[in-house]
Amino acid sequence: MITQFIQKGTCEATELDGEWVILDTNQFTVTKLNEVGGFCWVMLQKAQTAETLTQSVVEKFSVSESQDQVKKDMEEFLKNLDQCGLIQHAN
Repeated sequence: MITQFIQKGTCEATELDGEWVILDTNQFTVTKLNEVGGFCWVMLQKAQTAETLTQSVVEKFSVSESQDQVKKDMEEFLKNLDQCGLIQHAN
């Protein structure tokens, strides 16, 4: 089974000059994301896999890296969000 992730409901996000600030009101943490991370954060309002996020990023940002590299980066990004307690498994 492919793992899907979704935002936890305890976070608020704000975009400021192309950067995103994620506030976790339960853990009292602040996480900053760049434009690509913010795009993924918005997508995570609905269940996503590393593959669906990778495809969306490649299409939106015309990424020059290989799709395999983007997928590795996406898996690391999701792992970091999970460790910060900002996302949860959707399935």
